[in-house]
Amino acid sequence: MKISLIITTYNWKEALELSLKSGLKQVEKPLEIIVADDGSGDDTAAIIRSMAANAPVPVIHSRQEDKGFRLSTSRNKAIARARGDYIVLIDGDIILENHFIYDHARFSRLGYFVQGTRVLLKEELSKEVLSEKRLTGFFCTRGVENRKNCLRSGILARLFSFKNRRMRGVRTCNFAFWRKDAIAINGFNEEFVGWGREDSEFTARLINYGLVRRNIKFNALAYHLYHPMNDRSNLEDNERLLQETVEQKRCWCEKGISQYLA
Repeated sequence: MKISLIITTYNWKEALELSLKSGLKQVEKPLEIIVADDGSGDDTAAIIRSMAANAPVPVIHSRQEDKGFRLSTSRNKAIARARGDYIVLIDGDIILENHFIYDHARFSRLGYFVQGTRVLLKEELSKEVLSEKRLTGFFCTRGVENRKNCLRSGILARLFSFKNRRMRGVRTCNFAFWRKDAIAINGFNEEFVGWGREDSEFTARLINYGLVRRNIKFNALAYHLYHPMNDRSNLEDNERLLQETVEQKRCWCEKGISQYLA
């Protein structure tokens, strides 16, 4: 199975550097790493070029013009460029445990999409991690909000991972799906502009298409750096778009990934 790791980013090169480093240090390497850049400055491009020069796998910079928060568009362009059969999607403020790709590969199944385990790092700890450029050693550290999520265990993962067909609690900062399934529902909906609900709407269409959600516990660990809350001024419009998809049981969006596919 060929896995493409996609990392979304916007003007936070310090966090992206750690995210990329953790992706490149995986015990099981992805086929490629694609940075889905929503219009960052040249300093972000410089970091990506520098790390790509000596990387053991291709590191691809998929950048679009900065026209405001257009996460759906950025992700669609990256997925369209991906050569992998399976997409693992994270945010650029995520640091990966060394077995992250291995765990996602082990839990992949046809007919499913997957959400991995997220560990929340508080503000002070996040500042320390960025300053020290730390990639490990979070379990016994003060400043971890949900410490049990730091535990990686194959036995516990088999016991406590679960399946359902609900959207509640979906977060695409640690998310995986088959590329063909994303294309079948036309990817992320680019009518979503500004922060909020584009991930839930994407999930709703995957479920309406017939897929089952799988939540991994105690495997596929991702450490989420603290950041201030995003601007939510478009949330009301985005909520409306989500509700239309849910009520009408849509599994296709008109403005999606198809415009970037050959």
